[in-house]
Amino acid sequence: MQELSVVISGFDPYEGITVNPALIVPDTLAEEGIAVDPNDFEDPLHGVDVRIHAVHMPVSFGKAWPMLNETLDRVHPHIVIATGLKQAARGILLERCAINLKDTTRPDADNVIPGQRLIDANGPAAYWTGLPLRAILNAFAADDIPASLSSDAGTFVCNALFYHLQAWAARQPRPTMCGFVNLPPVNEQPHPQHGLPLAQQITAGRDVVREAARYYKRPMGPDILIP
Repeated sequence: MQELSVVISGFDPYEGITVNPALIVPDTLAEEGIAVDPNDFEDPLHGVDVRIHAVHMPVSFGKAWPMLNETLDRVHPHIVIATGLKQAARGILLERCAINLKDTTRPDADNVIPGQRLIDANGPAAYWTGLPLRAILNAFAADDIPASLSSDAGTFVCNALFYHLQAWAARQPRPTMCGFVNLPPVNEQPHPQHGLPLAQQITAGRDVVREAARYYKRPMGPDILIP
């Protein structure tokens, strides 16, 4: 059986967030894995052992990327999916690109305020996601999961982590698929207008992993959908 290694990252709770899906979803997927129909011989994941590794970091400009990078050096993954929490989101946000900018007056978990500066003075203005956004959106639609495309991950720690991750992927000798997904707050109310139930977010996480793994095994151009 072929092995496909996936790292899913998330963040520790912060700013009064006691139930953080960006911590729970990666841990749950690492523990439970994803379901693949063993009788579907047409599935690109048939006969593939998808190993999921979870890691979570503090919401820190100085610590988040080094901690994730340490995991990547140890695991040598084929796919990396970084997740964050977008408190104002109604549903799942698929981030199109990471921009080369820190711009905030809000302190991170280390009480650091970087102001406005480039993440990498010698780096490109932005990196596109490597995730197959069209395929993921189609999977979300089949599971009735509210989701939308987002132009970028902002200018706080999530975006800085995403930028470092894409720069790392660009340096790898073998193809490594990476991207960033922002999750909404956990809201268990029926038909919430803000946030989503935790079970639905876990299903969304499985969809992201499954479709990313399928695309990695059998790339198809239209599924990437960056615009």
